[in-house]
Amino acid sequence: MKELQPLNENVLLDITEEEGQQTTASGIIIPDTAKEKPQYAKVVAIGNIENPGISVGDTVFYKKFSGTEFDFESKQYLMVPYADLLAKIVETEAI
Repeated sequence: MKELQPLNENVLLDITEEEGQQTTASGIIIPDTAKEKPQYAKVVAIGNIENPGISVGDTVFYKKFSGTEFDFESKQYLMVPYADLLAKIVETEAI
C-alpha cells in the first residue's frame, strides 16, 4: 500500500466528493461543471509543521484557489500550504 506524506509545511486534504446527482427544488439536474466546490475538507496528513493547530481527521476551511488538486489511488486530494488554512471546523454545543 502506498501512502502520501506531505513535505515541508504542507497539509494533505481529502476532497473526494460523494457520488450522486444534485437537483434544484424544481427538479433541474445540476451538472458537475456547474457545481461550486466546497472550501472545506478532512485532513489526511500533515507535513513538518511546528505546533500545528490541527491534527489528522480534523475538518478545515481553506482559501478558495489554494493548493494543487490530484488523484491518487482513485481518491481526490488537495495539497495546500499550511498558511492557506483559514479555520478548523469544530462541533460545539448549543447554548
